Amino acid sequence: MNPLFNKSLRWSLTIAVTTFFMAALFTVVSSSLLEQVTWGIGMAIVFILIIIGVIFDAIGLAAASGHEAPFHAMASKKVPGAKHGIFIIRHADRVSSFCNDVIGDITGIVSGTASAAVILQLIFSFGVPERSSLATTIAVIFTALVAAFTVGGKALGKTFAIHYSTEIIIVVGKLLFYIEKIFGVNMINGNSKNRKKKRGGRDATKSD
Repeated sequence: MNPLFNKSLRWSLTIAVTTFFMAALFTVVSSSLLEQVTWGIGMAIVFILIIIGVIFDAIGLAAASGHEAPFHAMASKKVPGAKHGIFIIRHADRVSSFCNDVIGDITGIVSGTASAAVILQLIFSFGVPERSSLATTIAVIFTALVAAFTVGGKALGKTFAIHYSTEIIIVVGKLLFYIEKIFGVNMINGNSKNRKKKRGGRDATKSD
């Protein structure tokens, strides 16, 4: 079987499993929050989900449309996050898939579910009959607003991602750099030490 197909299949399965668990987590968290807050805060949660989706959508497109050269120049000057930027560009397909397909789609689905819960809270709070024309009008207006903000926000994010891909990626790169520094994790060179050991072992064998 084609190695590229095998690699793509493994990545697709990984993304599918990741999406399943993340979607469940997002849904549980948002649902539990919405049950304990007023409809006003519920609206804020919905729009926060929309903003998260817009931001990750822009990051995914920036990774797909970015170029390595500026980050090599930054890395030569030891700019924090430059190496992470190179990593993002070189793995643009996976970064884009994760940001656009996983986070973007999950936030879209969850924001839709959360919108339905907020609409019900809004209707019950004002004592509006559930099957009345007013309740239908409220549902239509709120759903339309959520759709408009989602589509409009992503359109704006795409414009910025295409024209400012380098600036967006270096911000993400710096964020990853400081996460590594604070938590002591290695996100882009996890196997570098092992590779060095292997290379050292091979070199030693050759020298013998």
